[in-house]
Parts: sequence; C-alpha cells; structure tokens
Amino acid sequence: MLKKATILIAIACLFFAFKSNETTMPPLSISTNHRYFMAGDKPFFWLGDTGWLLFSKLKREEAEQYLDTRAKQGFNVIQVMVVHSIKETNAYGDSALNNKNIAQPKITPGNTFGKGRAYDYWDHIDWIITKAAEKGLYVALVPVWGSVVKENHIGAEKAKVYAGFLAKRYRERSNVIWMNGGDIAGSDSGKTWNSIGNTLHDLDGSHLITYHPRGRTQSSKWFHNESWLDFNCFQSGHRTYVQDTSKKDLKYGEDNWRYVETDYNLSPVKPTLDAEPSYEKIPYGLHDIKLPRWTAADVRRYGYWSVFAGACGYTYGDNDVMQMHKPTDKGSAYGSKGYWYNSVNDPGAKQMDYLKKLMLSRPYLDRIPDQSLIAGNNGEKYNRLIATRGTNYAFLYTYTGREINVNTDKLEGTKLKASWFNPRNGQITAIGTFAKAKTIKFKPPGKISNGNDWVLIIDAI
Repeated sequence: MLKKATILIAIACLFFAFKSNETTMPPLSISTNHRYFMAGDKPFFWLGDTGWLLFSKLKREEAEQYLDTRAKQGFNVIQVMVVHSIKETNAYGDSALNNKNIAQPKITPGNTFGKGRAYDYWDHIDWIITKAAEKGLYVALVPVWGSVVKENHIGAEKAKVYAGFLAKRYRERSNVIWMNGGDIAGSDSGKTWNSIGNTLHDLDGSHLITYHPRGRTQSSKWFHNESWLDFNCFQSGHRTYVQDTSKKDLKYGEDNWRYVETDYNLSPVKPTLDAEPSYEKIPYGLHDIKLPRWTAADVRRYGYWSVFAGACGYTYGDNDVMQMHKPTDKGSAYGSKGYWYNSVNDPGAKQMDYLKKLMLSRPYLDRIPDQSLIAGNNGEKYNRLIATRGTNYAFLYTYTGREINVNTDKLEGTKLKASWFNPRNGQITAIGTFAKAKTIKFKPPGKISNGNDWVLIIDAI
C-alpha cells in the first residue's frame, strides 16, 4: 500500500508541476467607456512591436531571445503574420500549407525535431505563442497577409475554412488577438476579409479582432460597423508630408493624430491605435534607399501625437526587426543593413516604455484628448501641440520644444504642480507649484528644434 501511495503522490506532483508551468494571461477586453483596453480588471496600454516575420524567420532559440528582449523593454503586444506567402515555410523548412492552398494547412503528427523531420509549421507557432505568454506578451495574429489574398485570388469560402482552423486551434490561448487584413485596403477582397472576421468572431468569441489596413488608411473606413471589428487600427505609413500625394485617401501626411481624431468621433465608440507608423531606420517612403531614414525622434513623435489624441496604445516598428534580417539572408528589404538581434536595442525601441509608463502613471480610464488646454495656436506639422487630460492632471506634448501656453480652466484645484517629462530618457524634472491663473506659459529646456520633445505634466492640487 505504501509503495502504491508513493507512486500516486509522485504522479500527482508531476501533474501539478505540469499545470504550474502553464501560463495563463487574462484575455484583453474593451473598457466600459469603449475607449481603451483592459487586461482582467486592470487598464492595459497597448505597446506593440511589428515582429511581422517572427514565425517564419526565427528558430526557437532566436524567437525566445527576441521575445525576452521585447518583454524586458516594456512591450506587451507582438504583431506577427501567420502566413506571409502562399509558399510559406518556417526557419526549419516546414511548409505552412499543402499544395499552396490556404484551406489546407499542413499538419503533421507529433512535435519532434531531427531524424529527417523539421518542426511542424503550426507546432512552431504554438511554441512561440506559449513562450510569449510566459513572458507576459500578447500576440496579434494576422491570419494571412493582404498580398497573398489578392495575388492568389483567395475567395470567401477558402478564407472561411482557414479562419475556422485558426479559431479552433487558438481560441483557448488567452494571449491571442486577431488582426485581420494585412497592409491592404478593405475594399480589395472585402468579402474575403469579412469572411475571416465573421468566422473568427463566430467560432472564437473570447479574443478581440481588428483590421490592419494599407498605409494612410484606417479600418473604420470599411469595417467600423461590422460586428466582428472590436477596435480600429490605422496605418499612418512611412511617407513624409511631401510624399503624401494619394488622390483616393485622406491627405493627413505625417499627422497621425488626425486618424485618431476621425475614429474618436465615430459611433459606435471603439478604441483605435496606430498599428504601423514610420519604422525606425526605414527610408522615407520605403522604396528609395538613398533617402533619409526615420529616427527615434520620429517614432516618439508619432507615439505621443496619437496617444495624446485619444489612442488606446501605439505600435513601434524597426526596419531590421520587422523583417528579422539575419546574416544568412540573401538580401534585405528597404535597404536594411543591420541584423535584428542588434537592432532590437535601437534607441526608439528603448524609449517606447517611457510613453507607456507615463500614460499609466495617472488615472487612465477617464483620460480624454482636450486641445482646449492649449491657449492660442495649436501649431501645424512638427510644431503641433497635443494635449490630453484626466480629472486632476494634464499632459501636453511638443515635438520641437516650443513654448506652451496652458489654459487651466478645465483643471481642478486652486494650485497646479508642473513638471517636465523627457521622452528621450523618461526623467521628470520639477518646475514648481503655481497659483491657478487663466493662462500660464511654460518654456521647455533647450533650443527649439525637431526632436527636442517634451511633455509638460500638470497635476492639480
């Protein structure tokens, strides 16, 4: 009896050890005011990274290195393509599909490696999603990239079968978000995108769904009233003001705050965020690698502009990281010269966490955009001032370090405590305490220039 009891205890311990190693994250939900995200009962600020080719380019040890780095840097969402090419294979050479048919995912039994067998494409994805959860990361899965649907004429019926496969495979994974589309207009293959969205919505009701559109467009243009779209995304894109020559789409230029402003005023109310602004180290407009490249200052500007305008978060991107550029690659896209494992530590990536920490440092869910805090001219293009506030605080952002004139009527209290927040290093410097007046002027440190950005913090006393 003693021997049998010992065996049962050993089995129970092994079972408990196995269960304790499973990582459960609260699925994301929409806040009661429909503006922001919640993770369980806590406010969640989306800080994403475009790790687009994570599943197909990186081996397991590389994937864990990437995920570990991003988690330590404060990122909490990784945007990644599930199928980027109709011929998709992973870093071990295993194919995603049978006969290049999106309705026939290639599934092999077991999860072994060696003896002539590669890691199964889908098992490899499962493994990475598990590792992401262990590190507190959500994964925003793009089922199939827009160009694959367009070029291979994938219709609604095949898309439905494929989306059904994905929903059933991943609906129990609490750290999954669905990002339909993939750099394409919603009007291009619209029936296919609705088929994917509706199928995911019907078969997996526990995960949020959005749509990733092409540059200079927003998901709300096509899908805002669809029941499957839980929140909006826009791609402010990689062009400069001068390069913004599109005749079809809104000419917002680099003013990504305008997309937020448009979505913010729609009904029904849904959260929105910039899911792809200009990447750090990518050429202006992408294709001419002789042109200047976007810098850390630029990705900071896009972040603070969009979030202060009312966005529920922000997604960062790096030219070398988004394509997981490696020394073994035969070439690279968009003039990428660095390798992902070095570029994950580029300045802009390290500075993104400062934005997240600032936004969560004050009561988050009652925050609203409020340009009436700015007395006088809001400014144009890089001189634009952006303001947001809660009941007892306000944040005002300047990209150039220009003077900020504050209208204090909307703030509580009789006195105001002012501080400077430095987006480059996250440091806060006290300015002082002031009696409340109709207008108070603040001059940021340094000379007026692009990239001398500051946040003026005002707390009501």
